[in-house]
Amino acid sequence: MRHLPIGRRTITNTPVELTALGFGASAIGNLHRVTPAHDATAAVEAAWEAGVRYFDTAPHYGLGLSELRLGKALRGRPRDDYVVSSKVGRLLVPNEQPRGTDDEGFVVRDDLRRQWDFSRGGVLRSIEETLERTGLDRLDIVYLHDPDDHFDQAAEEAMPALAELRAQGVIGAIGAGMNQSAMLARFLRETAADVVMLAGRYTLLDQSALDDVLPTAQGLGKSVVAVGVFNSGLLSHDRPAQGMTYDYEEAPPALVDRARTIAHVCAAHGTTLPAAAIAFPHTHPSIINVTLGMRNPEQVRRNVELHHQPIPTGLWDDLRDQGLIRPDVPHASAHERSAPCH
Repeated sequence: MRHLPIGRRTITNTPVELTALGFGASAIGNLHRVTPAHDATAAVEAAWEAGVRYFDTAPHYGLGLSELRLGKALRGRPRDDYVVSSKVGRLLVPNEQPRGTDDEGFVVRDDLRRQWDFSRGGVLRSIEETLERTGLDRLDIVYLHDPDDHFDQAAEEAMPALAELRAQGVIGAIGAGMNQSAMLARFLRETAADVVMLAGRYTLLDQSALDDVLPTAQGLGKSVVAVGVFNSGLLSHDRPAQGMTYDYEEAPPALVDRARTIAHVCAAHGTTLPAAAIAFPHTHPSIINVTLGMRNPEQVRRNVELHHQPIPTGLWDDLRDQGLIRPDVPHASAHERSAPCH
């Protein structure tokens, strides 16, 4: 089966090049429910076949299960042909009081537990253990993972340790990933970060990143990877309904109504709400990639198809005019969603 090419963009001032669509590996770490091992492998294979070459994981995802599965699925593929990012900040240590199942959203045994650690030693140990789990010889990108309550140690110890590894050529790019945008702006301004992973704060329902991290990235010439573009579910269906989730909680009725209105405008332009949700982050010039969680081959194929759906430029104008997105959302052409393949 012939697939359309997926465009590529380079993280500014680094050698790291990402496909415009990325594979988020949290779901293959049994996020919220069990993902059979064969589905996890088949999902990575389907993504590869479709041209996806950026894969994101973390120790947090399934207490290492995501890293194990991703590494196994990528084994044997040419190492220079793909980019892998993982994260530091949560070490996995023996759990002295296991209760049977992890209590942080992953359906796995809790023989291990997470221990916050943004120290230099913690960073080096975390990377070493990730390399062991994945079987990889290197990581292309390393993010500080949710350092919300640990800014000082993360900025003063973890980021300099990552910067040293980058200077040695061990890592290609470094940054931070969070569900908030204000602190990500600080990491771009105050540390050696090249790139930030922005979760849920530049979507069709929330453009708060325009207040801080996006203008900061643009001003400094740094890059942003967008995740959580469906806001955990509400934007992932053609017809939003009551009971769907927004930022991992049941969406308020007013927000469901707003999503429905946006979906109607999308339909009037011949597209769908999920396709627009994937395309929307690319309206900002600093956002070089959208990474989506993918659990099985069917999800991969759907996401790739949605990514390739043409989005009329007039959609963003209509949403602006109706007050459904902020007036300061940049006027970017739908054809600028990703650079040509090369």
